[in-house]
Amino acid sequence: MGRPTKFSQALAEKICERIADRESLRSICRDEDMPAKSTVLSWLADDDKAAFRARYALAREILADGFVDEMVEIADDRSNDWIEKKNASGETTGWQENGEAIRRSQLRIATRQRVAEKLKPKKYGSKVEFDQGVVTGEVSQLLEDINGKTRGLPNGS
Repeated sequence: MGRPTKFSQALAEKICERIADRESLRSICRDEDMPAKSTVLSWLADDDKAAFRARYALAREILADGFVDEMVEIADDRSNDWIEKKNASGETTGWQENGEAIRRSQLRIATRQRVAEKLKPKKYGSKVEFDQGVVTGEVSQLLEDINGKTRGLPNGS
């Protein structure tokens, strides 16, 4: 039996559940009982499948929230931060920082943070977005005020 190519609500729900469960679309589509990634992307682009597109978007938002939860868990997990230091005869002489585990934790957190920012920028993004029309209007008025005031100065034009 080949990969499914025909859209079904059950298949769409399964895909969305797995995405919300922090699995990538790429890995989902590797399964033989799942459609190819290109098929899912064409479903998302299909205007007749707006309900699937909305459910998929919600699953991606849930994915972002899951990544944020994981970041806290990773940051709080100190289990591999220190390793026993032993002498030549195997006796414990102290503890040393496990730099490799700490760097890996930092990478895992940073990766999840970047993905969460992309998936849910309004909630997890680092940039503050301004309403372009209001900012532009205020900036335009400010520039007009400045230009009007500088025209009266000796070196103003």
